[in-house]
Amino acid sequence: MDLSYGPEYDDFRAEVREFCRNHRPAEHRSRGIPGVTERPSPEVLAWQAKLIEHGYAARTIPREYGGYGAKPDIIENRIIQEEFLAAGLPLGLSNQGISMLVPTLLEVGTAEQCTTYIRPTIYGEMIWCQGYSEPGAGSDLASLRTRAELDGDEWIINGQKIWTSSAHVADMCFILVRTEPEAPKHHGISYLLMPMDRPGIDVRPLVTMTGDATFNEVFLADVRIPAKNIVGARGQGWHVANVTLKYERGMLGNAGQGQSGIKGLVELLQEETAGSARAMDLDHYRDRLLKLQGRTLANKYHGMRLLSQSINGEQTGVEGLITKLSATELAYDIYSLAVDVLGETGTLYDGSPYQAERDWQKSLLGCFTGIIGGGSANIQRNIIAERGLGLPREPRVRFDSGRWELSPSASNKGGN
Repeated sequence: MDLSYGPEYDDFRAEVREFCRNHRPAEHRSRGIPGVTERPSPEVLAWQAKLIEHGYAARTIPREYGGYGAKPDIIENRIIQEEFLAAGLPLGLSNQGISMLVPTLLEVGTAEQCTTYIRPTIYGEMIWCQGYSEPGAGSDLASLRTRAELDGDEWIINGQKIWTSSAHVADMCFILVRTEPEAPKHHGISYLLMPMDRPGIDVRPLVTMTGDATFNEVFLADVRIPAKNIVGARGQGWHVANVTLKYERGMLGNAGQGQSGIKGLVELLQEETAGSARAMDLDHYRDRLLKLQGRTLANKYHGMRLLSQSINGEQTGVEGLITKLSATELAYDIYSLAVDVLGETGTLYDGSPYQAERDWQKSLLGCFTGIIGGGSANIQRNIIAERGLGLPREPRVRFDSGRWELSPSASNKGGN
C-alpha cells in the first residue's frame, strides 16, 4: 500500500520545510493555554500573525475576513501538520473562537457578522467562550432555562451557565438562550453573541484538579446586548448549536494532537531507563507504544476522510463522533503510558525540580476534559450505536410509585 501523497506535493512540502527552518517563534513558555486559560502573549500573537501571512493558519478563511484565502486541500493541510510536528513548531492558536465559532459563522452567519468577528478572532485579539451547559442542562442541553427577551433593539438575558471554558479571559460568548418559552424545547432556543464586558455578567472561576481555572460559572442578570447579535433565525438556535458542536468535535478529535503526543512519547521511551535498560527496550512498554501508534494512524486517515467529505459537501453523520471519541481516549492512553514510564517521578507536580520537562501528569489530568466535554464518551457511544449501527436504544427508566421501572416508551421499542 502506497500512502505517500505523490510528487505533485513535493514542492509544497519543500516550501513548508523551508519555512520551518527559517522561522521559529520567540520563547513564550506559559503555565496555561493561550486563549483558553489566559490571554495570548504578544509573542503568541506575533507568531499567529506570521502563520496567517504565510498560509499556515486560517489557511482557507477568505481574505476579506482576514484569512489567507487558499482553496481547501486536505493533503496540503496534512503536510503542514507533519512538517511543523517534525520541526517541533507550534501550529498557532486553537480555541473555541477560532476552531468553533469562525467556521460556524462562515456556514450560517451573516456577511456583517463574518466581517465584524472573524479577523480579530483568528488573530487572537478576540477571545470567545461557549455558553451552553447549565446546572440542569448538560447532557440534555435542550432543557436549558437561561432566557432572553427582546426589548426594542436589545435582548435582555437572565440565567446561569456552568463549565464555561475561558469565560474568565473571554471578550465574547456565543450563548444559547430560550427566546420562545412556549415552543417545544428544541425549537424555542436562539444563538446569541454576547460581549462579556456588559453589566450584569458575573464570572466565577472553577479550579480543576490540574490547578488551573479552566472552567467557570457565569451568572447573568438583565444583561443587555444588541438585537442584531443573533446567528440564524430566532428560535432556530438548536440548528446553529449543532453546527458548532460539529466543529467542536473536530477540534477535540484533532489527529495532530495524537501525533504530537506519540512523538513526545517515543522520545521519552528512548530517554528513560528502568534499571539498566531503556524503557524502549522493554517489551511491555514497546507493545503498548505500538498499539498507540496504530490507533494514531487510524485517526489520522479517518480525519482525512472526514475532510474529504466536508470539502465535497457530504454529511459526515456519526463519523465525526467516532473521531472525537477515539482521539480523546487515545490521548488518555498516551499520557497514561508516559506517566507509567516515568515511574515515581510521574507523580511529581507543579514545579518539582525532578519533574519531567514535559508535564505529562498535568496532560493526563487535563485530558479528562476532552473525554467529558463536547458530549461525554458514554453519550458518544450511545449515539454511534443507535444512529450509526442501528442498535436498540438504551433503556430509559423512571421512578414511579416508589420504585424504578422502564418507561413505556423504552419498553415498547424493539431493535432494528
